[in-house]
Amino acid sequence: MTHAMTAETRRITRALLSVSDKAGLVEFARAMAGLGVELISTGGTSKALKDAGLAVTDVSEVTGFPEMMDGRVKTLHPKVHGGLLAMRGNKDHSAAMTQHGIAPIDLLVVNLYPFEATVEKGAAYEDCIENIDIGGPAMIRAAAKNHADVTVVVDAEDYKAVLEEMTQHQGATTLTLRKKLAAKAYARTAVYDAAISNWFAGELKDDAPAYRAFGGRLIEKLRYGENPHQSAAFYRGGPARPGVASTKQLQGKELSYNNINDTDAAYECVAEFDPTRTAACVIVKHANPCGVAEGADLSEAYRKALACDPVSAFGGIVAFNRKLDPAAARAVTEIFTEVIIAPDVDDAAAKIIATKKNLRLLVAGGLPDPHGAGVLVKSVAGGLLVQSRDNAVVDDMQFKTVTKRAPSDAEMRDLKFAFRVAKHVKSNTIVYAKNGATVGVGAGQMSRVDAARIAARKAEDAAHEGKLAQPLTKGSVVASDAFFPFPDGLIVAIEAGATAVIQPGGSVNDDKVIAAADERGVAMVFTGTRHFRH
Repeated sequence: MTHAMTAETRRITRALLSVSDKAGLVEFARAMAGLGVELISTGGTSKALKDAGLAVTDVSEVTGFPEMMDGRVKTLHPKVHGGLLAMRGNKDHSAAMTQHGIAPIDLLVVNLYPFEATVEKGAAYEDCIENIDIGGPAMIRAAAKNHADVTVVVDAEDYKAVLEEMTQHQGATTLTLRKKLAAKAYARTAVYDAAISNWFAGELKDDAPAYRAFGGRLIEKLRYGENPHQSAAFYRGGPARPGVASTKQLQGKELSYNNINDTDAAYECVAEFDPTRTAACVIVKHANPCGVAEGADLSEAYRKALACDPVSAFGGIVAFNRKLDPAAARAVTEIFTEVIIAPDVDDAAAKIIATKKNLRLLVAGGLPDPHGAGVLVKSVAGGLLVQSRDNAVVDDMQFKTVTKRAPSDAEMRDLKFAFRVAKHVKSNTIVYAKNGATVGVGAGQMSRVDAARIAARKAEDAAHEGKLAQPLTKGSVVASDAFFPFPDGLIVAIEAGATAVIQPGGSVNDDKVIAAADERGVAMVFTGTRHFRH
């Protein structure tokens, strides 16, 4: 069924196509030609269309200038930009077009040089520079500005919508569609320029550039945010990093905002454990680890992590640092779990998970590098807080024993483990650990002494749940993400059973804290590194 042309519809008679990603290009161009649209193109795009048997006019024929300077200059010409920017129905614009032999361009199809992909593959500086598109963004912005008359397409996913409208409206598109495409076009060039500017900042080692922009591409619109009255969406952006944004979801319901946030927290934490050294598991609830453990295999690591706080683990997120195997899959499915994330999954394990059809199973394809650089962004009223990623890793730290007693080898292994975990727990943080597993976690408290008390109390609860004779904090070690400002928090931890302590140090009361440890025969080491996490 066709409809009469309206004041808001604009017929497409002439189109300029210039794309680096040629997915769907030939089919779209062929449909355009079938609707009587004249095709103009550049370089590789023109060749692809001609090879497909389509009649195409090279841009150089339109401008009267050849492509030059290795393709850097080809569309930067009044016969291109005049054709895009001329306002149809404006007498002065029409007169200028007639005087200078400029024909209108009604449709622009451009996707940009693959700058982001070039950077992602680690290309040399010069290659990255050559993949900065100039003519493409200039044309996109021109066409988008003149969306009252021109249709602009920057994404092959929109080919279908354009063709549907042209079929429905006698070769024309509606103003509603053109507005949507223009908005998308400006967002695309903004994300592109953000990627370039942030790459430059990295190359210059400038951690506080005068202007800072961030952008991303929509992965999916979410049902809601942290709460049902909040809207939310999930975007992929910035340097590539294995994790929740790179995962392939093998099964289960769509991820919620909270699922994504918690899964990211779990996977970043489990990546602290080198899979060539040990199997590891992290269980997260409300962005905090409620159980973390190393093990001979994933199943053992999971059961040790679960024992720390089995109540909180119900409905949690489980992350593994190795390929998910059947034994671990069976163990996880014994209780209700929201999400499992791992670098890979065994086929037999996937079949076991499939028996729980609502359980989300994510495969990330790798582990994020805990040493990796990057930036973290948080919005505040009227602005953004931007900081480098906390990529301090316990294996690289210089430890200073500050007490009369030095920790034993076994204590030191657990101290490193506990401090590795403390990095990923909301501040104020106290983590008790024993035999490569957390046995009490106190997170997000306003005072450190309260964090120590809560962690100890949770260990008591876990002991009661597991029918143990005493809490596992007896004979444990304890980690604090920041210094103890007073001895009180340390004393609580020692009374809970901790025999060794790891903390950054740096308090004006360090001497008093050290004295309290010495009086009780406890070993303590300073790291000189704080792990606040808000």
